[in-house]
Amino acid sequence: MDIFLQILLLLFGFALLIKGADWFVDGAAGIATKMSIPQIVIGLTIVALGTSAPEAAVSITAALQNNGGITVGNVLGSNILNIFLILGITSIITPVAVKPNTIKVEMPFLIFLSILFPVLGFIGYSLGLIDGIILWIILLAFLIYLVMISRSEKPINKPEEIDAPIPQGGLKNKWWFMFLITIIGLTLIIIGSNFTVNSATFIAKTFGVSDRIIGLTIVAFGTSLPELVTSAIAAKKGNNDIAIGNIVGSNIFNILFVAGTSALITSVNFDLSFILDNVVSVAAAIILLLCCLRKKKLTRFGGIILLLCYGVYFSYLLFTNIY
Repeated sequence: MDIFLQILLLLFGFALLIKGADWFVDGAAGIATKMSIPQIVIGLTIVALGTSAPEAAVSITAALQNNGGITVGNVLGSNILNIFLILGITSIITPVAVKPNTIKVEMPFLIFLSILFPVLGFIGYSLGLIDGIILWIILLAFLIYLVMISRSEKPINKPEEIDAPIPQGGLKNKWWFMFLITIIGLTLIIIGSNFTVNSATFIAKTFGVSDRIIGLTIVAFGTSLPELVTSAIAAKKGNNDIAIGNIVGSNIFNILFVAGTSALITSVNFDLSFILDNVVSVAAAIILLLCCLRKKKLTRFGGIILLLCYGVYFSYLLFTNIY
């Protein structure tokens, strides 16, 4: 009965994380729109931050509870899963166009961060205050880059072309309502993260599964659900040109914001067992870039390659846990 209850609490935690992220994005995007913040900045910052909020809440909570395996595993697992599984599924639904700037700048930047992350972690086998400061400095530089890009972008006039949900009138257009759902969304994320970490840790210990495996699989999948929903809906609506940008942006935020903030709050253990997972994370970013280079889009064939890569990686995780 205890394990059944913990599974229910884990699912409940995921539900709170997803709904909380949804409300947080709605409220924050509405406030940003009211303040006339450029739409591209809203899409690449607030939406990316909103979909990364579950990872941030879970990773910080796990770090505070000294579960470094879940903290690091969640960041790595989410980034691997976002590229291999989510973009794989999305591109099979429909080929995904890629903006030139994403190929030239953001994807190479993600590859750089994927290499920097383990370099910082394996120096002293932990992410500490200095590492958190370094990641946050890079994050601020990235935000400045986004603002500069926004100034060169043409204004977006059509509501259907906007990544972020924009309130159209009535109650949803009120300042107080936007602030309210933003606060409620953030609260649900925090509460959901506690349920998720506590239940995942209990389940892991019950079945003898390491925090690393739980973080790389169950927790990573649960906290990546907002990215999956966002990309799948974007592809279904024909806005497939935003799917890769959202995933790349989310992965960048996972390393800079999620890991950086966790390191600022408390020291995060970085175990040697994560070596291969870091290699896979770097490989995922490189494979994504290579799949998009030739036709400037992620084709269905590219999606199949990504899904096969995740299948191999997931099989490895199961094998290493069993033996």
